[in-house]
Amino acid sequence: VQLVESGGGSVQPGGSLRLSCAASGFTFSRYAMSWFRQAPGKERELVAHITSGGGIRNYAEFVKGRFTISRDNAKNTVNLQMNSLKPEDTAVYYCKAVITSYGVYWGQGTQVTVSS
Repeated sequence: VQLVESGGGSVQPGGSLRLSCAASGFTFSRYAMSWFRQAPGKERELVAHITSGGGIRNYAEFVKGRFTISRDNAKNTVNLQMNSLKPEDTAVYYCKAVITSYGVYWGQGTQVTVSS
């Protein structure tokens, strides 16, 4: 199983970024996927979650209305569109897969920095 995030970077407050997570090594379309983030000195926290078919999406309160999670099961990718970014969104963002009978898998993370 491999999860590889991309798309992070530095942006000014109010800006946008689109993160992608490329998955391989398992049947992607069968599993829900999540995005988490971890800021320095803080615990990792859930940002957004999407079911296997993409029909149900859940968001943390602090990103509702600003972030959108989506997936492309044909391309084995899960994306996070982040708009109206704030300095407090600065963190390393990770995608996560929970694969039944195999375990929990994380990507290596991608840094997002929001600063003027």
